Amino acid sequence: MSAVPVARAEVHGAPAQWHRVLTLLADVSLFIGTRTVWTQAATHRLALAAVISVCYASILVTGVLTLTVRRARSLARLDVIVLVTAIALTLCTWALNHTGGDEAVLTTQAAKEMVHGHQVYDHAWPWLFRLKGVALTATTTGGYDFTYGYPPLTPLLTAPFLWLGHNGAPATAAVTVVLIVGTVVLWRLLPAPWRSAATMLCLGFSFLPMYARQGYPAIVGLVLLVPVVVRWTRFGAGGRLAAAGIARAACLGAACAAQQLPWFVTPFLLAGIYAVRRGELGGREAARVVLRIAGIAVLTWLLINAYFVVSEPGPWLEGIALPLTQGAVLHGQGLVGISLYFTDGSDRLDWYSHASMLLAAALLALFVLFVRRLGPAATVLPWCAFYLATRSQDGYYLMMTPLWLAAAITVPLSDFSQAWQPRPRRLTGRRRRPALVGAVALLVLPALVSATLAVTGRPPLSMDITAVRHPSAGTVSTMTLKVTNTGDSALTPYYMITTGQGMNRYWSQVHGPATIPAHTTATVELRAPSGKFTVPANKGTRMRLRAFTAAPQTLSTRDVKRAELDG
Repeated sequence: MSAVPVARAEVHGAPAQWHRVLTLLADVSLFIGTRTVWTQAATHRLALAAVISVCYASILVTGVLTLTVRRARSLARLDVIVLVTAIALTLCTWALNHTGGDEAVLTTQAAKEMVHGHQVYDHAWPWLFRLKGVALTATTTGGYDFTYGYPPLTPLLTAPFLWLGHNGAPATAAVTVVLIVGTVVLWRLLPAPWRSAATMLCLGFSFLPMYARQGYPAIVGLVLLVPVVVRWTRFGAGGRLAAAGIARAACLGAACAAQQLPWFVTPFLLAGIYAVRRGELGGREAARVVLRIAGIAVLTWLLINAYFVVSEPGPWLEGIALPLTQGAVLHGQGLVGISLYFTDGSDRLDWYSHASMLLAAALLALFVLFVRRLGPAATVLPWCAFYLATRSQDGYYLMMTPLWLAAAITVPLSDFSQAWQPRPRRLTGRRRRPALVGAVALLVLPALVSATLAVTGRPPLSMDITAVRHPSAGTVSTMTLKVTNTGDSALTPYYMITTGQGMNRYWSQVHGPATIPAHTTATVELRAPSGKFTVPANKGTRMRLRAFTAAPQTLSTRDVKRAELDG
């Protein structure tokens, strides 16, 4: 049953105007990025350029027909054409850009090692990161992460595509195919008038296909969550799972075996299912339903991971926990931007992680307390916590947006009208509103305090450039720094110069102490990566000298003037 009623006129005759507009928007969204792909194909892949030109014709003709057809059935057929056109464009774009990035090459290598019976986890493959377009993930310990750090389902799916060649092509092909299948599944599960929204969000805006062409395992997790999220409030209705419910529970477990992001949305879904089923069946039956769902999900997860649990238990456990433990340097569009770009760093970076975890716990508690109001937002709330994390890339939000759509269309607020909400005595009675406001503030306050501590921290290291060496004009080979530790603990810093929003490679230390005691000054000499740092030709480029430490996790930054590097 659809969350949004379909007008009787649309069922029996003319489509609703909003349906026309939605189909048109999906059709128009296919223009995004298409010219760039056509230009690329026209230079050396004429067959693909011809296919893309046909897709242009399809977009134009569909646009005209969308505004002129008289019957809802005809408009539904146009929805199919939009979907097929989107799939064709996605495949053409993959054919032109399929080498992938670090996620793709790591997943492909993991699949190769698995096929040959070799160790997958806690095994470094540094040579992969010498390939063009493969980014490095720097850590606060002065090194880089060269290992595979995701659950094993995506390499398992990549194995059948290894015949496609080297680099990341097998992984990008596997993930792109999974995304297309997931789009079709979501398209089919949604009520007919809303189906073009799935095409638009999954393939039309082009950002999800871009992540698929990068080989992101999170796309596999997203696709497996689609059948779980669609009408999730009916999961276990009447106390029965049936075959469809068992399959959905298995998809939940498989999603958690694909990437770590599904781990964060799962508690919200289970808590919401329990609340809705308890309002329908009572506490004991609701608990049984949730336990059966969780049991099937855990069993599926264990089956997928079984080989690795037996063959390499220690490395496997460290590998799937790696994104939480690797100590990667700050990156993202969230609150960490304050310490990265607007201030000179912080000596309390660990508090960003504390704030993120505390906010996640607070949001889950608020979801349980106010499920009748927050229930439809179960697929959005978990990602809010990442805004406070040390790694707060927008991909954590973008890659899960189809779940937002699925919930918005199929999970109306009315589904929670009878859901159970815990109400302790102190939250009831005459003063329940002030008590509820106080409870909300009490739950959120620890995260806010932690975030404030992180943002207001001061850089513990003061750095001055005292000498530079030039192998040629416009380049620097070595740099001498006078570093003062103003903090209360000894620090082991690692240095780099950044010229943009991302991180660059570390400079190696050739002279001077590695660890600088508290309240002391040391002189260190650094060598540029690959022996040479090229000073940007654009005088407006902002250069920043950064020093990271791992224990405690800190960042100290200072702007570098061109005159200092000119000697």
